[in-house]
Amino acid sequence: MTESFAREIATWTYSDEWSVYNSSLENDLFTTEAGYVAVVGSGEILVGFACSGVEARVPGLSEEVDTLDIGFGMNPIFVGQKHGAEFGAVIVDYLQEHTEASQLRVVVQSWNERSLRLTRNLGFEEIGNHECVRNGSLVSYTVLLKTLD
Repeated sequence: MTESFAREIATWTYSDEWSVYNSSLENDLFTTEAGYVAVVGSGEILVGFACSGVEARVPGLSEEVDTLDIGFGMNPIFVGQKHGAEFGAVIVDYLQEHTEASQLRVVVQSWNERSLRLTRNLGFEEIGNHECVRNGSLVSYTVLLKTLD
């Protein structure tokens, strides 16, 4: 993750209910050291990012042995254009090659049917729910797990 890509990610804004995924440089540190990687397409266009480890774990969710917590986000200019499956597959393949864990765990806000459908299509299975307080509000998450080959 370059500093330039990190700064670009911090400017991304999503509309309506998706605005919960907006971030800023003041609140987030999108660095390789913090577990972030950039997903770059042809022409060096930043398609999205992935994070893993503690950076991907929502507050109150315990670390699990042999399980890598992951998260990812797509550049808003590509959202809703049927690129999610390919984008998600690239991330899962990359993380599978770069981890010794036997499982990947992802949490998705429970209202986010589009992302839940994507993660299920990537082979993740729902294993439960998790709630925590974020920015003063109770947030419900669906927890999904994928066993790696």
